Amino acid sequence: MVLRNVLLAMTALIAGLCSPVTLAQDADPASRLADILKGYRTYQASFIQILVNESGGPVQETRGELKAQRPGLFYWETQAPLSQFIVSDGESVSVYDPDLEQVTIHRLDERASSTPALLLSGEVGDLSESYEVSQRALGEKTLEFTLKPRNPDSLFVSLRLSFYDGELQEMRMEDTLSQFSILSFDNVELNSTLPDSTFTLDYPEGVDVIQDDV
Repeated sequence: MVLRNVLLAMTALIAGLCSPVTLAQDADPASRLADILKGYRTYQASFIQILVNESGGPVQETRGELKAQRPGLFYWETQAPLSQFIVSDGESVSVYDPDLEQVTIHRLDERASSTPALLLSGEVGDLSESYEVSQRALGEKTLEFTLKPRNPDSLFVSLRLSFYDGELQEMRMEDTLSQFSILSFDNVELNSTLPDSTFTLDYPEGVDVIQDDV
């Protein structure tokens, strides 16, 4: 369940990265981050995700691929032995677990829409309403933004986004159980055209389909 919450919270956080945006130097952190995100259209990347416990020890490592597109579309695939497929059409999220032969469909309710899962694929006009945002510069081209949800019922406690030269390189999320999920991205493709079929979940006939508040 913990890993499922992490995946649902982070899967569509990427909606595409474009060339670096020229930002006003006097802009507040929330506005600076919003300016970056507003230019994103599509994003493709491979990733390594490491789940770390509160003591700093690795709990689980997974590898996979993700594809995302505004508004609210994403595809997430993790490789065996923890194979899983997650697809969103902007209104619901479908999760296919081959080992369980099960598909679960979740509605994107208000709680889910405030998670990183939709941060980069939805509206980002006023991030300060939902998050306390801070930033720091690490060298000339590296920026880090830390987001803390204002909603006490959020699925995560804090989220750190690390950008290098306008490109998202890493995400670190702390969940409500004091575990950290670290995503590192590689083989990034920015703003390329993705066919509509990218965001369609394919699964064999006969699997159990569970609709959760859809």
